[in-house]
Amino acid sequence: MVRDAARRLLTRTGLLDAKPDAPSKEAPPIAAQQKMGEGEQEFMQPAEGQTGDMQPGEAPTEYRHDYFDFAPEPPPETEGVERPEGEDDPTLYEPVLDALRAVHDPEIPVNIVELGLIYELVVKKGGAVYVEMTLTTPACPVAQSMPGEVENAVASVPGVRDVRVNLVWTPPWDRDRMSEEAKLELGLL
Repeated sequence: MVRDAARRLLTRTGLLDAKPDAPSKEAPPIAAQQKMGEGEQEFMQPAEGQTGDMQPGEAPTEYRHDYFDFAPEPPPETEGVERPEGEDDPTLYEPVLDALRAVHDPEIPVNIVELGLIYELVVKKGGAVYVEMTLTTPACPVAQSMPGEVENAVASVPGVRDVRVNLVWTPPWDRDRMSEEAKLELGLL
C-alpha cells in the first residue's frame, strides 16, 4: 500500500514516468483559468461537463487565488550559513549520519539520506556540523519545517554543539540522486 502511494506521488510530481497504457485515475480539473475581454481579467470557468461551484445562470466569479498553487515562489535558500573550520571528526560522523537517517520525507516513506536530499555533511572536532540539503521540490509542504527537523535530529547526537543547516535548490533534486535501496523500496528498480 505504501509503495503504491509513493508511486502515485512520484508519478504526479513527474519524478516517475506514468505508464502510457494505464488509464488516469485523476479527475479533470474543476476550474480552468480563462482570459476575458480587453481588461485581461481572470475568471473561474467550470471545465467542460462540470458545474464546479456555479449555479445555473450564474456569471463566473472573478479569479482571486489558485488554491492548488501551494508555493508559487520557492522558499529562499538559507543565507549566511557557513561551513565550520577545523579538523574533521570521523568518530562523530557516523552518529550524525544515523541521526539524519531517522528523518523521513513526509510524502515518500524513505529517509532523507537514502532519498539523496543531503548534498554535503561536514562534521568537525568540537561538535560543529554543517548539513547542505535540498528537498524533492521547492513546492514541498515541509520546505519551511524540514531544515528545523534536520537541525533538531543532528543536535540530539551527543557531542554535537553547533548545527548549521543550509537549504539549497541548486542543483535541483531528481530521482537519480536516490540510493539503490530507496529505488528498490519504492519499486523503481
